[in-house]
Amino acid sequence: MRHGATPAEIQRVVEAIAEMGYEARPLVGRQRTAIGVVGNDGRVDGSRLAGLEGVQELIHVTKPYKQVSREWRPDSTVVRLSGGIAVGGEDVVVMAGPCSVESERQILEAAVAVRDAGAVILRAGAFKPRSSPYSFQGLGKSGLALLSLARRETGLLIVTEAMDAEGVDAVAGVADIIQIGARNMQNYSLLRSAGRSGRPVLIKRGFAATIQELLLAAEYVLAEGNNDVILCERGIRSFDSAMRNLFDLSALPLVHSLSHLPILADPSHGTGRRDMVIPMARAAVAAGADGLLVEVHPRPERALSDGAQSLDPEQFRQLMRESRLIADAIGRRLAEPIGVRT
Repeated sequence: MRHGATPAEIQRVVEAIAEMGYEARPLVGRQRTAIGVVGNDGRVDGSRLAGLEGVQELIHVTKPYKQVSREWRPDSTVVRLSGGIAVGGEDVVVMAGPCSVESERQILEAAVAVRDAGAVILRAGAFKPRSSPYSFQGLGKSGLALLSLARRETGLLIVTEAMDAEGVDAVAGVADIIQIGARNMQNYSLLRSAGRSGRPVLIKRGFAATIQELLLAAEYVLAEGNNDVILCERGIRSFDSAMRNLFDLSALPLVHSLSHLPILADPSHGTGRRDMVIPMARAAVAAGADGLLVEVHPRPERALSDGAQSLDPEQFRQLMRESRLIADAIGRRLAEPIGVRT
């Protein structure tokens, strides 16, 4: 409370806290009174208190996110998928494929290439949010059908993006993991719908999002009763135009310290440069990433989106070889394709 707050003002705050369903504990000091809020779950709407007469400031002694924090759950979450694949355990899971589904031939070639190199999940966008309305926007529902075909042909699991709340059901009908893209990280209706979908949800960090904002986005999904959430560091904007984004490797160990959720690294979007994807993938595995999200195209020079950051199949095989060595060195291992798991 402010210095000199009246007893009536203090009592009004106490009553407001009680109306919110919590217990108020006034702590009378020599200069001012502080009022503790007891019995809350970390989701108190402070705006109801901030505008009351006599209130100086609100001080959060617990984090604004609750269910995603290690205070709530000290043990790391392991998201278990079909075929024995688990994200967040000992294995480092590699998800790879083109930025967009472009054709049947392209997606099948890409799927076979990444599977043969050791990836266990195929990533590709059927719906593509783009900065320009004139850029390729994806094939939509026909793209989902092609992803379903690729799954049947190769056995790879599928991660693909849902653009809006209305499209979640269609994506959930095909995808093993629903991706929330960087542009939609704070699309709260989409997060809630994805949380109710019954599918694991992968949330990519927004272009200018803080770690706290990323974790609060995940909180929306967990608040719907869905604990299978995977985070992804994909680079943030900075003042330097030398690369597409600033790849924030420090986010990986930081998120692990704050949250029990697994976190992937996307070195493709993180740098926007093909020549930097492999070294940054190695660094991400060394920093503790629970998986990699990598763009791979059979012919990157002909890609309809993000060709400049896409690896070709041979480059991806190199990434897998080198990442496997890094994982082994830190006591982890790359997840194996479903067909060769023991």
